[in-house]
Amino acid sequence: MAPAGRGTVSVCYSPSHAPIRIDPIRKARRDGDFLTLKRLGIVIRIWVLSLAVCAAVVALSFARIDVPTALHFWKAGRFLSPLNETFAAAGVLSVESAVILVMVLLRLIRGHISVFGETLAVACLTSLCAYGFNDHVLKVFFGVPNPTDVIHGTRHSFNLWMGSENSTFPSGHMVLAGAFAGVLMRIYKGSIWPLGVLLLLAAGLLIVGDWHFLSDVIAGTFFGISAGILAGEGRAAHAER
Repeated sequence: MAPAGRGTVSVCYSPSHAPIRIDPIRKARRDGDFLTLKRLGIVIRIWVLSLAVCAAVVALSFARIDVPTALHFWKAGRFLSPLNETFAAAGVLSVESAVILVMVLLRLIRGHISVFGETLAVACLTSLCAYGFNDHVLKVFFGVPNPTDVIHGTRHSFNLWMGSENSTFPSGHMVLAGAFAGVLMRIYKGSIWPLGVLLLLAAGLLIVGDWHFLSDVIAGTFFGISAGILAGEGRAAHAER
């Protein structure tokens, strides 16, 4: 401590008064986590709003559009029935499983795979999981009969916890395709429009072929893309670390 005199101020230096050094790496991580949480909050709000809009459109379609549309395309559906075997979910699931297996083997043999290979594996895995949850949980919960049964007299309604894998809501095909596309849409922004057009064509084919009602494909597409974007967001966050 310096001697105090008239017109002077005594200053005490101690370790507690030493300047605090801020680790720039830690600060950058903290700022990055804050931005990530902020972005996540925005994404959640957008998703909740989209869910509300989707629920309203599905309710309107279920009450007013589904059955008249199925009746309108009933004859056309007979000519498209051979496509049911060509694009059956079992075939798509087999292809996705094979892709995942190939990527795992390449990772084991080469020690690494490309970014696109990892993204492709995540997309296939997300698609498989979303499809399984939809067929074994959501379809069983909602219990909506398929268009063929409705055309032959079954009431078009929800039968909670009375469904099966043959139930129609939500569409398993659109969940399968939407989850796969959602991952790619999140990682590769340029794929949004091409994949969006393909999903729209697939949805139209399912309706015209009388495999699904309009409400089925809307709900299935929303659920599938939501699962895909969530998985893609996790993939992107992992790549940034």
